[in-house]
Amino acid sequence: MRVTKLGHCCLLIETNGKRILTDPGKFTNSQNQLQNIDLILITHEHADHIHSESIIEIVKNNHGAQIITNSSVGRILTKLGLTHQVLEGNDIDELEGILIEAFDGKHAEIFENYGQVQNTGYFISKRLFYPGDAYTKPGREVEILALPVAGPWCKSADAISYAVEVNPKKTFPVHDWLLNADGIALTYGLFETQLKTKGIEFICLANDETKEF
Repeated sequence: MRVTKLGHCCLLIETNGKRILTDPGKFTNSQNQLQNIDLILITHEHADHIHSESIIEIVKNNHGAQIITNSSVGRILTKLGLTHQVLEGNDIDELEGILIEAFDGKHAEIFENYGQVQNTGYFISKRLFYPGDAYTKPGREVEILALPVAGPWCKSADAISYAVEVNPKKTFPVHDWLLNADGIALTYGLFETQLKTKGIEFICLANDETKEF
């Protein structure tokens, strides 16, 4: 499995000869020029995870791409005239030969009810778990965890504790666009040091960088 971090939560995941794109939000635009995308996974409706102009452009450049999301995002896509498949709750489907499992989980609190929307994490090929903006525990062995590390709802102690509870073999950072270079160095260093003591490898995946898993 090859993972390229385009920025924030927008990932290009290549596995079994297929190309999967996650959460094309407003903080990135390099995803708009990508081609040969098979699946697009969108976890929730916040603008840093779905940007209307971007998703329209991506679909235009990838006519065969299937959009997989939940009902909340689905309503936005319907207004945009884009077809999609709803995969939420604990739904499971095999798409393009890739097993995709949905895990609904409460969006982590920003403040009280502000920003509380339906959030659906996705388990890809029983290997990589991407929870979106939630601390959802899939209740099974996780090889690779896409771990949120920063944001208005994300406290380092909570995120590290979440990773320890999920206990993946490897994890890499997402949801970090708001950090400058110094913040990234500090945050990545903290996560790497603390998770190492728990036997979890934290892989510092930068924007536009690709890693093999």
